[in-house]
Amino acid sequence: MALTIGELGKATSTRVETIRYYERIGLMTKPERTAGNYRAYGRSDLERLSFIRRARDLGFPLEQVRALLDLADHQDQPCETVDALARTHLADVRRKIADLQALQRELDHLLSQCSHGTIAKCGIIEALAPESPG
Repeated sequence: MALTIGELGKATSTRVETIRYYERIGLMTKPERTAGNYRAYGRSDLERLSFIRRARDLGFPLEQVRALLDLADHQDQPCETVDALARTHLADVRRKIADLQALQRELDHLLSQCSHGTIAKCGIIEALAPESPG
């Protein structure tokens, strides 16, 4: 099986520029080249890019994706490190959710202050404006 970069991108819903970027930063290996100097990807490339895409879809940062790929390449290792990475990422996700919920409450509060008058008396604009120095 030999896929072009466009076919690999389509099969994994990944933009060609993103595949090239993953190659530049070492997440994907440089593929073989055809006689016409086109990239030729195999099944292992498809599986690796699918893994990367799924990890990215779950929000793992690139350095954690790199670590997960390295761990996946060593199947005989215990999975405590994978578990720790996933737990750390989950804690980050929970923190972001809490931050977004606080932001939502603040915006709800600002919107509840709206009297639908003029901009000159807009509570939202007033809340966003810097305070005047004393």
